[in-house]
Amino acid sequence: MSTDNTLLSPVKVGPYELPNRMVMAPLTRNRAGAGLVPIDLNVTYYTQRVSAGLIITEATQISPQGMGYPDTPGIYSPEQVAGWKLVTDAVHDRGGRIFLQLWHVGRISHPSLQPNGELPVAPSAIAPAGTASTYQGPQPFVTPRALETDEIPGIVEQYRQGAENALAAGFDGVEIHSANGYLLDQFLHDGTNQRTDQYGGSIENRARLLMEVTEAVTGVWGNNRVGIRLAPSGTFNDMSDSDPKALFTYVVDTLNAFDLAYIHLVEPRADVAPKADLTSHYFRSIYNGTIISAGGHDRKTGEDAIAAGDADLIAYGRLYISNPDLAERFALNAPLNPYDRSTFYGGTEKGYTDYPSLALQTA
Repeated sequence: MSTDNTLLSPVKVGPYELPNRMVMAPLTRNRAGAGLVPIDLNVTYYTQRVSAGLIITEATQISPQGMGYPDTPGIYSPEQVAGWKLVTDAVHDRGGRIFLQLWHVGRISHPSLQPNGELPVAPSAIAPAGTASTYQGPQPFVTPRALETDEIPGIVEQYRQGAENALAAGFDGVEIHSANGYLLDQFLHDGTNQRTDQYGGSIENRARLLMEVTEAVTGVWGNNRVGIRLAPSGTFNDMSDSDPKALFTYVVDTLNAFDLAYIHLVEPRADVAPKADLTSHYFRSIYNGTIISAGGHDRKTGEDAIAAGDADLIAYGRLYISNPDLAERFALNAPLNPYDRSTFYGGTEKGYTDYPSLALQTA
């Protein structure tokens, strides 16, 4: 592959030499099998996209309590580990690299998805606006149960065990999901965290759980095979903070001490213009390590971000859904397949593994 394009030039991430700077973003597709176990369909999907420099899997719950959507895979049962091992073996057989995204949704769940119909857990008993995705269709979010202080070590242990299971499943690393309004993000933001113990109040206290989880996960994997996803401007899942700039400046600066594989930043969208300074360009001067930028990039914006030094790799989501060979298409300036939003979530191979590659289109 040509290296005259910055997106297609090699890059080192942790211990790995990647052939290009294109990352397949984590994408919830709701197609796990019975027992929330990865199946052959998922193996096909990931191996089709193996020319990405790095694949980050769909968000994968670390425990039954961490589940928030139908048919999303887990990493807590032996069967799930075995299912993911089929994926990693197939990706590695074709020369790819793949990280698992570790996920606990916190309040973005529903009793019908929880063990024994229990309430979802959260930093504070504050219900999000909107509806939960359930097997019975959309349902109003419930008010979650605030975690007791003495329960929080158990949450950290869920992440540690998930990291152990991902190691057993043959992944190359893991990404801690601390974005998009899920549990760790809920602890960070003062709109969702109104605790009065050591996990609430000050920015340092609200970031404590993320740092404890990072310490636990890096204890399993080593620092340089762990990444973290953050959404400094994120409002998805009814998130808010009184001073996001101060919050995420502290978080990103503190993460420097871990010497991680990368931080993965969700860039602000146009509809959050007041927070538009919280971009990879801003965090580049704060963070000493590798930055992955995500957020609606096309080829040009990805190239521009790398050329400017704002990011080291670019994550593509929807473009990877419809273009399994996106890196080859960029290398050849080939046209892209359009994506079909109606098949993003749930279903079968339609809109999942049936998007054609260039090789099929030209055969």
